[in-house]
Amino acid sequence: MHSEFKPLFPENSLEGWHIVPRGIRMLEKDSPEYRNAWAHKGLWSIQDGIVEGRQDPPGCGLGSYLVSDSTFGDFEIVYEAKPDWPADTGVYLRASEDGFLGYQVLLDYRKSGNIGGFYGNALGGFHAVNFTLDADLDENGIPVQLRQEDPESTLEPLTADKPALLQYKISGEDFLKIWKLNDWNEFRVVVKGFFPTITTYINGVKIAEIDLEKVDSTRFDRDAASATQGRGHIALEVHDNDPGLGKDRWGKDSACRWRNFRIREL
Repeated sequence: MHSEFKPLFPENSLEGWHIVPRGIRMLEKDSPEYRNAWAHKGLWSIQDGIVEGRQDPPGCGLGSYLVSDSTFGDFEIVYEAKPDWPADTGVYLRASEDGFLGYQVLLDYRKSGNIGGFYGNALGGFHAVNFTLDADLDENGIPVQLRQEDPESTLEPLTADKPALLQYKISGEDFLKIWKLNDWNEFRVVVKGFFPTITTYINGVKIAEIDLEKVDSTRFDRDAASATQGRGHIALEVHDNDPGLGKDRWGKDSACRWRNFRIREL
């Protein structure tokens, strides 16, 4: 029997969560870079039930994770999200305690980004997506229209191996029909199995599914996945401005917001 849904942020508080600089495990302990990362480990807050993540200070280029103290195995999670453009974020499932390793449900609300697909962070780097996005912006940098990206201008090519990893996928055209621009969108994600099957729904529509038991790719590190023993933390991400995408990865004043997080174990 499935358990009942429980809130992940009860009492309008971040109690039961911890903040970790993004990629801290890649830095030499006590180095200047290590100390600087801990000094700017992101600005996370909750008010009126809305969890918000930003770089701290804005535009510093350093990212972080907000990580649950609790761990989970098979579960269903529901949440609403409202990101600024550009923001490279998402929710990590079965994550490590420092947030770095995990199955990421993408919310890459930026040029060449994808929403609802999957990335294997520190799990070989598999990138399972079926479309990439771009936006037409107003004078304030706010999207007035979301559209599929022109491959000729891409920052991150949609190569054939990426959609091939998915057992189910909708087209970018169909995704745009259900996404609510500059508004809250509801995600429902189901994760089941040791090498899990992960299924994403947005606003009630099935978006993508990956069965990692069936994935045969050098981009999926089964040894790293096995080390999780089929359990892990949940983590939210504020990305850093890495050399690859720079300011297109995370805007100076960008934030992502989540609300109505709830989970039930399966």
